[in-house]
Amino acid sequence: MSADGRAWRFPGNILMAAIRILFLGDVVGEPGRKAVIEQLPLLKLSEGLDFCIVNGENAAGGKGITPRIAIDLLRAGAAVITTGDHVWDQQEIVDYFPTEPRLLRPLNYPQGTPGAGSVVLETAKGRIGVIQAQGRSFIQPPLENPYLAVEKEVERLRADGVTTLVLDMHAETTSEKIAMGRMLDGKVSLVVGTHTHVQTADETIFPGGTGYLTDAGMCGPEESVLGRSIESVVWRFKSGMPTRFPIAKGPVRLCGVIVEIDPETGRCLAIRRLSMRVAEDAVSPP
Repeated sequence: MSADGRAWRFPGNILMAAIRILFLGDVVGEPGRKAVIEQLPLLKLSEGLDFCIVNGENAAGGKGITPRIAIDLLRAGAAVITTGDHVWDQQEIVDYFPTEPRLLRPLNYPQGTPGAGSVVLETAKGRIGVIQAQGRSFIQPPLENPYLAVEKEVERLRADGVTTLVLDMHAETTSEKIAMGRMLDGKVSLVVGTHTHVQTADETIFPGGTGYLTDAGMCGPEESVLGRSIESVVWRFKSGMPTRFPIAKGPVRLCGVIVEIDPETGRCLAIRRLSMRVAEDAVSPP
C-alpha cells in the first residue's frame, strides 16, 4: 500500500477485467477457522473476489489440519488450501491428501510424499496455478532446496500456458521470502509469505510485475501471542519451563492480501493488505 493508504498499483492500462485474488494467512485454531468460515463468503461478495487461497496449517488446535476442517474451508469458499511445517501434525490428513488436490503440502518434500505442492484450477477468467514451498532456515523438517524446486515447477506451469501463478512461501526468515520473490519477478503473479503469524507492511509490485508481501499474517485471536494464550507464553519465557500453549480466546483478526492480476499476462496490477477485526459475536456458534 502506498504512503497515502491506497492500494499499490502497477502503471498501465487494464484492458480486461482483472482477476481478484484473496490470500488469507495462517488460520489458528477454532477461533480462526470459525471466523474464516463465517467471513469468507461475505468477503467474496464485498470485495468482488474471483479466487481465494487460505493457509490452513494451524487450523486444528494450532497444529495441522484435519480432513473435516479442510472440507469446511473449501465449502466456505476457499479454492485452494496451503499448509507448511505443521502439515503432518494430524495423522488422518496423510491418507486424505491423495483424495483432495486442492489441499497442498510444500513442493520441496521428497518424491513419493503424499499429496502435491501445486495445483492448477479452471476459473471463469482462466486457469490459476497455486504453488506451496517451505524454507529451510530455522524451520523443521529440513527439506529440499525450495528455490530449485519452485523454479522448475514455475517453468513447467508456464510452458503449459498458465500465466496466473501464486506462490505461498512458508518460511521463518524474511530474506528467504524476499529472495524467492526477487527470483520469480516477472515469472509469477504473487509471492506471499506465511509462517510467522505477523503481517508485514512491505506489499509492493516488483519491476517485472510480480506482487509481493513478506508475510500475510494470521487469522486468529487478536489478544494473543501468535494466536496462543498470552499468559502461558509469557510464563514460558519468564520461567524457561515447558508448558502448554492453548489457543487464545476473544476477537479474531483476519489478515491477508488482495491482488488484482491481468489474466492475459499474469502481471500483478494492484496489491492491498487485508487486516480486519471480527468481534466474537460476529462469529456464529457451532
